[in-house]
Amino acid sequence: MRKNIKLTAGFASVTALALGLTACGTSSDPSSAKDAAGSADKALVVAASPTPHADILNFVKDKLAAKAGLKLEVKEFTDYVLPNTATQSGQVDANFFQHKPYLDDFNKKNKTTIVPVVDVHLEPLGLYSKSLKSVKDLKAGQTVAVPNDTTNEGRALHLLAENGLITLKEGVGTDAKLSDITDKKGLEFKELEAATVPRALSDVDAAVINGNYAIEADLSPAKDALVLEKAEGNPYANFLAVKEGNEKDARVLKLAELLNSPETKKYIEDTYKGSVIPAFGAAK
Repeated sequence: MRKNIKLTAGFASVTALALGLTACGTSSDPSSAKDAAGSADKALVVAASPTPHADILNFVKDKLAAKAGLKLEVKEFTDYVLPNTATQSGQVDANFFQHKPYLDDFNKKNKTTIVPVVDVHLEPLGLYSKSLKSVKDLKAGQTVAVPNDTTNEGRALHLLAENGLITLKEGVGTDAKLSDITDKKGLEFKELEAATVPRALSDVDAAVINGNYAIEADLSPAKDALVLEKAEGNPYANFLAVKEGNEKDARVLKLAELLNSPETKKYIEDTYKGSVIPAFGAAK
């Protein structure tokens, strides 16, 4: 078991208190603004999903940060909620784990003010199975697991629809849900928290899994997925994010530059071989 699970639990209780205190303050408090701006000689603390986000950040930390004069600390989280609440409350300075549709939905539901800084990579969502060899083998009466959070479920349903497995209501957007399916073609669906979907793969006929969780489960999106999202025109690039007002923190700008560097691009391409795709720059 990863040590970051203990870290996550600790952050949960502190986050609740910190958010409560934040709600009582005002954005015009000069001391708060000063604290939020950070200090160039302090480590920039970034919350991240373990793979590939923390791996990419640790590459930057180990290979690029010192030369650039950046002190970087990476804290791993295994869920999709605490990185944002910890960033909002100031427990961490930034996070790296999410895409824009998810962040927009999160900010709306939680009244948070997290904003993107720079796109880094895309993790193609894929359909996986331990028993089926082709998407054509998925038949009526079989069960498909999908992520249960709003944007990733919608993303999963669009992937299934694009491959002829279901039909969605005309014009439905990224927030599509099971009730928007007009023709399930006999399939059954099991909604699960995104991080747990890979562990359920043996219990269902197929599952739509986020790229980072697929990699953690020793699945290769480029090789193992029955179908995979296309990269071209994809709105789901993962990015570095901060609480609104901290975008110009010198440390954040420095990290953004390093995350979009040729060295980081080469690391992503060489390490993930198409399972994770750089979301910046032309191919080298």
